[in-house]
Amino acid sequence: MNFSEALGETWEFFSGGGLFMFLLALCSVAALTVIILKALTLTKLRVLPDRLGIEVENFEDHLEADTLSDLQEEFARGENSLARLCTVALRNAGRTQGEVQEAVQSSAREEIVRMNSGLPVLEVVITIAPLLGLLGTASGLVTVFADLDDKDNIGRGIATALSTTIVGIAIAVPSVIAQSYFSRKIETLSARLEVLLGRVVSACHQHVFFRDK
Repeated sequence: MNFSEALGETWEFFSGGGLFMFLLALCSVAALTVIILKALTLTKLRVLPDRLGIEVENFEDHLEADTLSDLQEEFARGENSLARLCTVALRNAGRTQGEVQEAVQSSAREEIVRMNSGLPVLEVVITIAPLLGLLGTASGLVTVFADLDDKDNIGRGIATALSTTIVGIAIAVPSVIAQSYFSRKIETLSARLEVLLGRVVSACHQHVFFRDK
């Protein structure tokens, strides 16, 4: 089978699904777009770079040695979630520990919402893609059984009708895998951010307390 024949059979397979196959194609494009965007944006470099994480772990040492200037400049650039949240913590350093924690948590919720952006689209695709496939199959079977006189075309018609179910499931499966992977990654990054920010808030509070003493 040459390329043109394979392309023709593929087109015949998809065009046989009619309107439902077109809707499934839109679902596929939406899911693929979200997966690519999340793969590009939900990275350690954009959320929690390893090097900056190590520096924040030693935040108390920087405070005691008065060597925060370079670190503060990196925080101010706001190139990643950790830097932006540390900026919030430093900006509120003169307040009580509870007020600083509240300010940081509010900003952290915004960062988590940003990290989760796009995942609701995957959830919708996971839900409706198999349903659209079943609707396409049911619609196709109604058409097939409406004309039972042509026995030769019944088998071919049923096979064509089932194509939408196959495509719907084929779209849903990788979407489920991607959604699960990204959700787990967000959970891991969020937990790490929480630990590091807790150290920053505690170090700032202790530094201010002892300085006032």
